[in-house]
Amino acid sequence: MKILKIGILTIFLNLFVGALAQDVSLKLQKSIKLTEAARLQRWQQLKQPVWVGFGTTAIRYQQDIPPLETLQNSWSATAWKNEKVHTQIVVASKKKLERMSISTEDLVHTTGHRIQSENITVGFVQYVLTDEFGNGCGRRKSMDFDSSWVADIINTELTQIAVASYNTQPIWISIKIPHNARNGKYSGFITVKADKDYRLPITINVINRTLPSPQDWSFRLDYWQHPAAIARVHQVSLWSDKHFELMRKYYTMLAEAGQKIITASIVEEPWNHQTYDDFPSLIQWTKKADGTWKYDYSLFDKYVAFVMSCGINKQINCYSMVPWKIAFKYYDEALQKDTVFTGKIGTPEYNEFWRNMLTDFTAHLKAKGWFNITTIAMDERPMESMQAVIRLLKSIDPEWKVSLAGDYHAEIEKDIFDYCIASKWQYPEEILRSRKQQGKASTWYVCCTEKYPNMFTFSPPDEAVWAGWYTAATRMDGFLRWAFNSWTRSPLTDSRFITWPAGDTYQVYPGPLTSIRFEKLIEGIQDFEKINQLRKMYQQHGETTKLNQLEAALQTFKIERLSKESSRQMIEHYKHLLNE
Repeated sequence: MKILKIGILTIFLNLFVGALAQDVSLKLQKSIKLTEAARLQRWQQLKQPVWVGFGTTAIRYQQDIPPLETLQNSWSATAWKNEKVHTQIVVASKKKLERMSISTEDLVHTTGHRIQSENITVGFVQYVLTDEFGNGCGRRKSMDFDSSWVADIINTELTQIAVASYNTQPIWISIKIPHNARNGKYSGFITVKADKDYRLPITINVINRTLPSPQDWSFRLDYWQHPAAIARVHQVSLWSDKHFELMRKYYTMLAEAGQKIITASIVEEPWNHQTYDDFPSLIQWTKKADGTWKYDYSLFDKYVAFVMSCGINKQINCYSMVPWKIAFKYYDEALQKDTVFTGKIGTPEYNEFWRNMLTDFTAHLKAKGWFNITTIAMDERPMESMQAVIRLLKSIDPEWKVSLAGDYHAEIEKDIFDYCIASKWQYPEEILRSRKQQGKASTWYVCCTEKYPNMFTFSPPDEAVWAGWYTAATRMDGFLRWAFNSWTRSPLTDSRFITWPAGDTYQVYPGPLTSIRFEKLIEGIQDFEKINQLRKMYQQHGETTKLNQLEAALQTFKIERLSKESSRQMIEHYKHLLNE
């Protein structure tokens, strides 16, 4: 049995029981469909009972068959200072391994300088149910889609693991290069303790370039946070001290990936119950008996200050004046009950309802010193509704900022401070240049609509890296993914959901535990930072040949090309340009 810390074990058992109840009729089909005889034949082709070696992070290794690619006896990588690099060790065993563990040691420079072993993180890769793209968005039943177990969870809480016979067990290795590391080669070993000790050599060549720390990355990452999901999965009361204590681990993890933006719900359920857990409002609205309004910002203030303390402090996006269903909940003192306002956007009634709140909210934000970093945020809403909201906002204070994730609308572009367009769109070159000059953010996103590039649990891992290169190629500022942790009923065992392809609703796991998808996105963001540095350096030093070579490579990063060439092929073909 796997050895877990008590908190993780409790979550895992609760969610596992839920997964079994959710789909007892699962028609489980493997990624590579083999008869039992054919599967065993593959295993019998292994000359040794246990096969251990380095694989690649570009593959989600299938659990029930041995790796299809040859494993390597050693691993070498080139890294910048302050960069995190990773690999996978793969163990394929024909016999049961009662206890398998990993030990690390310092990496030693030829001069004796060291990268201490605490910079090396080991995570056992675990499996979760996934499905397939199908038609993308839209309601679905799990039995109608090809489902399989897929490698995605990276469990760094485990110290050892049992491996069943005729099973493959990947191990994720991450190495954080210190910012003050000496240039040159560092060597050492990682030891896999299985049926015997396998001592695997690694070499890291640290070059004389340095990445900034995540809080200083220019890449604008926006993953929407979901606080209620954390309370539900950990079985604690919403907004309790324990809830905030648990949220800190997740938000710190997100900040360390370079997250810039706080997701703040200022009304109840801005997305009309799309997710397993609702989004509660951080502001309590009350219509007093005399007809005036009172707005309680105490929870909003506490939550925003808390997220800022975790390192996410560049912007506050408030959702939303244009929710997916026009139904604004408030407490009516005269009626002594919760009431819902449903006035149509742009009508005098709607404007009066929101003018009261926005006037008060503006004063409150200015008093807190947050007004200049706050936006009213909208998600894929009709243009006429957005135009009406923009007019109202600007009439209250012309300095109000607006965020939008959706289609590109030339009619309102100039009014959007933080504009995130769907991947099918591109900014006109002159518009993008103008936005940069004005300090406006211009980003892109994917969701259930896009088969590729994406970050579903079945997506090729390098599509997440590809996203960083594409952002650099298009000269956009960053990337948005709508759900950091909008977990399914049983996220540690089943990433499928009732409406979208598996994994669409979350990128990390309860624990918090990271994922192959999330780690590969960080790799892509680091590559984006490298590209920007190299562009500036080549321009400043007049290194035209190198600059042209890099720009030519970036021009190949077009979404339509992914139908002909894999993200892995493209990344592997050009990665060396960043590390010369």
